[in-house]
Amino acid sequence: MRLSDTIEEFIKTMMREDQEACELKRNELAEYFHCAPSQINYVLSTRFTPDHGYSITSQRGGGGYVRIVRIQASRVDRLTYYLNERIGDSIDEQRAQIICRQLKEKGTISDREAEIMSAAVSRGALGVPVPEDLKNVLRARILKSMLIASARQRPAAPDSGAGEE
Repeated sequence: MRLSDTIEEFIKTMMREDQEACELKRNELAEYFHCAPSQINYVLSTRFTPDHGYSITSQRGGGGYVRIVRIQASRVDRLTYYLNERIGDSIDEQRAQIICRQLKEKGTISDREAEIMSAAVSRGALGVPVPEDLKNVLRARILKSMLIASARQRPAAPDSGAGEE
């Protein structure tokens, strides 16, 4: 496991214990993992973004800290955001797979739905002799259609943070 993955998992474990948020000192975390503070910055700026469902605030100086807050959004808000902002008119396979995984992790779609969606937008499913640009347009349409169908099947329930099966 890479150091970045280890740091991410450590922070997420802290988040589970605190539920909504956690505060940490960048330098202490860097010392704990025997790395430069810039490595902590990298993990925070790439793995704890609004796209991943987090907000970060920091205070510099002697008593400085980083506060990570889990963004609470409703299922409908997440679906709308993904349909309008993240997928767009065209999407490559890697980004489509990331979106399926994120929606599953947030409980927006079930594990089964995520597996089916991932399979439907995979390279194997779209392995026809057409230009890659066309495959990416088809992939976006398939993913959007499946998300809309998923939203129709289950009414939006109060957001519990758990997977909806």
